[in-house]
Amino acid sequence: MRTNYCGQVNGDRIGETVNLCGWVDRRRDHGGVIFLDLRDRSGIVQIVSDPERTPDSYQIAGDIRNEYVVQITGRVSRRPEESLNPKLPTGEIEIYADDIRLLNGLGKQLPFQIST
Repeated sequence: MRTNYCGQVNGDRIGETVNLCGWVDRRRDHGGVIFLDLRDRSGIVQIVSDPERTPDSYQIAGDIRNEYVVQITGRVSRRPEESLNPKLPTGEIEIYADDIRLLNGLGKQLPFQIST
């Protein structure tokens, strides 16, 4: 089911396909490209779903919400220079999601935020 933990994926894995499982920490829609911050016990990694580059995952990425538990299969890519995040151990990479599987959703929104 999982090949790596989120915090283990780094620049050494660029070009590899990985399977990750975790909670959606944050979801952002930037003009049609959807970004998910996926978290597990080891850290956070950025997932990207683009209607042109990853059309199979785009529809489900649009339905995903914070704290959903998902499995991601995707290719590790280097972030564009302007998107590098030196504050994160995974800040030099992002994963383009070829497949997103919902493992568990939420019935109601949580009354508090899990992470900051």
